[in-house]
Amino acid sequence: MFERFTRGARATVKGAVAQAERAGAGSVTEEHLLLALLEQEGGRAAFAVTALGLHDRRASLDAAFAEARRRGGLTKADTDALAGIGIDLGAIVSRVEGAHGEGALDADRRGRRWWSGHRPFTPGAKTVLENALRVALGRGDRFIGEEHLLLALTAKPGVVADVLADHGATYTAVQRALYGSVADGGDGEGDAGQGRAQAG
Repeated sequence: MFERFTRGARATVKGAVAQAERAGAGSVTEEHLLLALLEQEGGRAAFAVTALGLHDRRASLDAAFAEARRRGGLTKADTDALAGIGIDLGAIVSRVEGAHGEGALDADRRGRRWWSGHRPFTPGAKTVLENALRVALGRGDRFIGEEHLLLALTAKPGVVADVLADHGATYTAVQRALYGSVADGGDGEGDAGQGRAQAG
């Protein structure tokens, strides 16, 4: 599949590996893919990232990812589901951190060590790469570009899609920034479902 990636998409994947190395992470995650996309210059994805104001809010994105790691990587849906059965995740995180130190649930922090050699992609990151192919094919594109990676990140349910949506970068918003008006003229409702339909 990698041979179908454009130069920019390949640079993004290599950049994600570099992001993981800098963070001392043992594997490459969806977050690393997004952070690598934010560093790309030129191309449609860089234009969309700039148009959506994500470059200007990099500190806010980093803080949101740090908070998600602090919660053990649980998504908003996970947190809401737990709250629905009476479990206060914030209280649990506070108790765990009180006993084991701040960031005790952060898997990256627990696993951080000197690392050399190959860093595997997590199942979630692999899914993003596969979904980028689906997005490209769904648009009739022969090659996978950074824009397809960005759309795939917004479409895969999880922390990265949550953080992007909180910063105004839903599937539909990214699609509009990349290609102009969305064919269905939707109002942004059902973005995640539409994105999953495109990507999955």
